Amino acid sequence: MSSRTISYLIALALLALTPAFGGPAPASASPAGLATTAQATDSSAVSAPSGNEGAAAPADSGAAATSTGSESKETPEVKSESKEGSTSKAESKANAKKSTKKSRTKAAAAAKGTVKRVDTKAAPGTMPVKPDVMPQHVQVQHILIGFTGSVPGKAISRSKEEAKKLAYEVLDQARKGENFDELVRKYTDDSPPGIYGMSGTGVAPAQGEYARDSMVPAFGNVGFSISPGNIGIADYDPAASPFGWHIIKRLK
Repeated sequence: MSSRTISYLIALALLALTPAFGGPAPASASPAGLATTAQATDSSAVSAPSGNEGAAAPADSGAAATSTGSESKETPEVKSESKEGSTSKAESKANAKKSTKKSRTKAAAAAKGTVKRVDTKAAPGTMPVKPDVMPQHVQVQHILIGFTGSVPGKAISRSKEEAKKLAYEVLDQARKGENFDELVRKYTDDSPPGIYGMSGTGVAPAQGEYARDSMVPAFGNVGFSISPGNIGIADYDPAASPFGWHIIKRLK
C-alpha cells in the first residue's frame, strides 16, 4: 500500500471520528449560554416571589375578611350598649315618675298640714332643734295668722286657705333672718309684740308668766319643743290651735 493510500485512509478515519469528539460547542458552554441560563435561573427566582405574592394576596384577603368578621362581631356589643342605653333611659324615666309622684304626695301632705316645710336657705339657728332637757320656763314671741271668724273681736277677711298660705310665707321670711319684731307688727292678728312667758306643766308660773296648760295646747307644744332662737309653727287645729296658725320664735 502506497503512502498516499495510507494518508487517505487516515483522513477518512479522522473524518469519521470528528462527530464523536468534535462538532460545535453546546450553547451552555458558551458565555452567551451561561448568561441565558443565568437569566432563566433569575427569571425562575423572580417568578417564585411573584407566585408567593400571588399566594399572599388571598391570605391578606383572608386577614381582611377575618378583621371584618371581628368588627362585625363587635356589632352585638354596640347593640347591647344601645340596649343598656335604652334601659338606662327607661330607668331614668321610671325614677323621674317616682320622684314626681313623691313630690305630689309631699305637696298633698303639706296641703293637709301633715308635713312641715323645710327651707334650705334658713338662717343658722332658726330651724327647730329639740332641747336636750325639757325646759321648765320658756319665753316665746309669736305671730298669729287667723282667718274669718277664728279670732274673737278681730275683723279678718281672709279665708282659711289664704291664712295658711300667708302663715307659711311669713314662716319662710322669719327663718331667712328677717326682723321678727317687724314681722309681728306687720302680720299678727294678736297684739304686738306678742311675747309670752310660760311655765312647764306642774311648774308654778313666775311673775308675768302663764301656765302652759292655760294656753292653747299647740302654742305650748311648739314653744317647749324648740331651742332658743329656733322658729316653729303651730298649724290650725279646731282643738289644739283654734285661733289659726302661730309662727313661734323661742327667745329664752
